[in-house]
Amino acid sequence: MAAGAVACVSLLGTASGYIALDRLGPPDLTTTTNLSTVVLDRNDRLLRAFTTTDGRWRLPVDVGDVDERYLAMLMAFEDKRFYVHGGVDMRSMTRAAVQLIGNGRIVSGASTLTMQVARLIEGRYERSSRAKVRQIVGALQLEHHLTKQQILALYLRLAPFGGNIEGVRAASLAYFGKEPRRLSVGEAALLVALPQSPEWRRPDRNPKAAQMARDRVLQRAVEEGVITQAEATRASHEAVPTARRAFPKLAPHLAEAEVIAQPKETVHRLTIERGVQRALEGLAEEQTKLLGQKLSAAVLLVDHTTGEVIAHVGSAGYLDGGRFGAIDMVGATRSPGSTLKPFIYGLAFEAGLAHPETLIEDRPVRFGNYAPKNFDEDFHGTVTIHDALAQSLNIPAVKVLNAVGPGKLAGRFRKVGVETSFPDKSQPTLAMALGGVGLTLRDIATLYTALARGGDVTPLIHRRSDLKASAQALLHGKQAERKRLLSPLAAWYVTDILKDAPPPVNAKAGRFAYKTGTSYGYRDAWAVGYDGRYVVAVWVGRPDGAATPGLSGRVAAAPILFDAFARLGERRASLPGAPAGALTVTGSDLPPPLKRFRENGGDITQGPFIEQRVAISFPPDRSEVETEDGDPLLLKASGGVLPLTWLVNGAPITSDPRTRQVIWEPEGSGFVNFSVVDAKGRVDRVMVRLKPAGTLGVVASQPQTR
Repeated sequence: MAAGAVACVSLLGTASGYIALDRLGPPDLTTTTNLSTVVLDRNDRLLRAFTTTDGRWRLPVDVGDVDERYLAMLMAFEDKRFYVHGGVDMRSMTRAAVQLIGNGRIVSGASTLTMQVARLIEGRYERSSRAKVRQIVGALQLEHHLTKQQILALYLRLAPFGGNIEGVRAASLAYFGKEPRRLSVGEAALLVALPQSPEWRRPDRNPKAAQMARDRVLQRAVEEGVITQAEATRASHEAVPTARRAFPKLAPHLAEAEVIAQPKETVHRLTIERGVQRALEGLAEEQTKLLGQKLSAAVLLVDHTTGEVIAHVGSAGYLDGGRFGAIDMVGATRSPGSTLKPFIYGLAFEAGLAHPETLIEDRPVRFGNYAPKNFDEDFHGTVTIHDALAQSLNIPAVKVLNAVGPGKLAGRFRKVGVETSFPDKSQPTLAMALGGVGLTLRDIATLYTALARGGDVTPLIHRRSDLKASAQALLHGKQAERKRLLSPLAAWYVTDILKDAPPPVNAKAGRFAYKTGTSYGYRDAWAVGYDGRYVVAVWVGRPDGAATPGLSGRVAAAPILFDAFARLGERRASLPGAPAGALTVTGSDLPPPLKRFRENGGDITQGPFIEQRVAISFPPDRSEVETEDGDPLLLKASGGVLPLTWLVNGAPITSDPRTRQVIWEPEGSGFVNFSVVDAKGRVDRVMVRLKPAGTLGVVASQPQTR
């Protein structure tokens, strides 16, 4: 026993004499920089974390990030004299030696927190005299070159907590699902106890051992006056976690893209707001479960006053393989349906071709071989442009685009940084009015910021560093050149119309301006809205591009849009008032050139209401349609006299005689003949090939939907 005491003193003397403090080099802290990459929100709250290169959860943490009671218990239990010793506590060394002599076994340790940090940095966990010397030398190095706060921060970052959990922050998230800033007394005591024997005391494997160790820490804390006995008693009744929790995975698509784009950064700070992000992710998941098994949704929330992206929901469930959840649909190119109609009318207002009260004809019309039709397969006669846009009528929109020019619309988009894509690299056509162009949800949100901002487009920003750089440039008088999509007056005319758009069922109108859209073939449903502060853009559909019969913007996407605005609550702001020069009069008071829309030339033919022959409008003749087992197919007809009779391969099927559409359930793949007969015996037939789903969809060239 005496030999043991002599050995302890000898070790200390050897270490102290072996290297003088003034000759100690700086400690090698290379291993301490291998931290988990983290993605933070606008308030530095964790959105997502990634393991280190060696597969460990080791999150950045500083002393100020941890509950003060935890730190007090840590000092009471591990190293009461941490702030006064120089890395090696001579009192503890002497006490340990005396207890070893008196009891014949180790009763208390003599390692300081600094010595433990030295061992953690070294990464070798052997118990020998040589190892103890290395720890003493390492502790002296640390104390000589670092402050106490820096040493403590290293402990908080490197301490083991079982499995691949290292550091108090990772442990708090893994076992309690919360940051370590505010811990209960029991939680703090458990985190103090675990590093002593991290594998044996792992709560998810041995909760009884974890509880016993926690209670010993509580009792020591009482003895040292850190907590009261009453606090310790209450804490001892706290349940010990029996399983690890998943680390946060909010805004996963954007977070992953950021890490890939900037691989050298370990801390990524975004403009996302965690609470709003979580709420909208939950909303997308809830709503799509009600719509169908294969459907997904994407939501983008932008503060249009600054361009900051507040929420980025790429899918209805990142880990939902059935919905292709790993695909970020915010950046996927799809047909935007009718969401571009406001910009068509905006260009007409800007050019002086029309006013919201201008009259326009909604009648059968043909532009060469292109004959657009309304979503409801009906014609409404003479309507105002206000009503044409509010009701999303197709024919007036195509007429106005014909006057404005598809090339001008695409060029204006390009001018503000929104690139359009067309099927087979073709040129812009009149089909743009109904979605015959490829755009992303991010593109749509960008365009709608222009309407919300009185015509100016602001770049969408999701990195806080970009926002800071923009603010500094503005401070030094280097404001970026404004990109104008529409004039302020044209933008306000459009907004004034869209705020009157009919809301979905059980929703209240007039709180914000919004527009819906549905792409050709029922592949994509859209809804985009804005108030005085925010733009919310919503997409619903199948990421694989397959059709979903009955899918529409008003039914599928608009409810998500309205619910998203409702969840913003008091954050919202009112739409701006009319700008100077706004002409708020009735149609009869308009100047003569604006009373009726002047349709310019081209190969345009139109006429009064005429009885159209019955025709199958969907699916098109000799087309290929992707189907999934059990998924129904929507058949649509136009014209004809009701009731209609539908036949599949010559056999009649059940249908509602009051409508021009029917839902039919395929029994397999292959070629199918569809026929429809109206009340006057007129017939139309198409042949379609059904094939299994799986091929990604493309943008249709002639969409006919709202």
